[in-house]
Amino acid sequence: MFTGIIQGIGHITEINGRGKETRLKIRPAFDLSAYQRGESIAVNGVCLTVETFGTDYFTAYASAETLAVTNLGALRSGSTINLERALALGDRLGGHIVSGHVDCLAEVAASTPAGESRQYKLMFPAAFGPQVIAKGSVALDGISLTVNDCGPDYLTVNIIPATQQETTISTWIPGQQVNMETDIIGKYVQRMLGPWAPAAASTASAITLDFLRDNGF
Repeated sequence: MFTGIIQGIGHITEINGRGKETRLKIRPAFDLSAYQRGESIAVNGVCLTVETFGTDYFTAYASAETLAVTNLGALRSGSTINLERALALGDRLGGHIVSGHVDCLAEVAASTPAGESRQYKLMFPAAFGPQVIAKGSVALDGISLTVNDCGPDYLTVNIIPATQQETTISTWIPGQQVNMETDIIGKYVQRMLGPWAPAAASTASAITLDFLRDNGF
C-alpha cells in the first residue's frame, strides 16, 4: 500500500528482457537504503517486488501482465522514474490510498501554464470514467493528485511547482502515456452498487442521492 507521495526519482540502469517479461535494475537518486528482499516499491506507480539489491540499486521483475497494462515496457536504460516505498504503519497518509495496481494508461492531451503551476489534460478509456470525480483523487505515474475537472474520458490536474521539481511530471509532453490508478474506494462503491443499478441506465442517471439513501448509504 502506498500514498502517492513520491519520495524521489530514480534511473533505470539496466533492462533484461526475456520474451514478454523483464527485470529492471534501478538506481535511486536519493537515499533509499536498508532494502529488504521481497519488499514493495512503487515504480511509476506500479507495485514491484525487490528481488536483489546493493548499496545504491535494487532489481525488480515485471511480468507480461504488468508490461501490458502499464508504461514500464516503454522504459529504457537511462529513463527517469518516480519511486515510493510502501507505507509503514504509523506513517502520515499525505496523499491518498494507492494500491500500486494500475488500471489503465492515460495519454497527456495538453499542457498549459497556470500561474506558477501547470495544468495537464489527460485522456483515458471511458470505462473508467465513473471512477473519476471532480475534486477526487487519482494516481498518475504514482503521484497522488487532485482531479480539477473531468468528463467521461478525460481529467485535468493542476501541478504545483514543488511537484514539478520533485517528480517526472516536468518531462510530460502531449502524446505521452502515463500510468493511471483510480481511487480504490470509488472502485468498491461502484462494484457494490452494480447489482442494483438498472442495466439500461447510465451510472450517472441511475445513482442518485435518493437511490443511495434507500439502499443504506
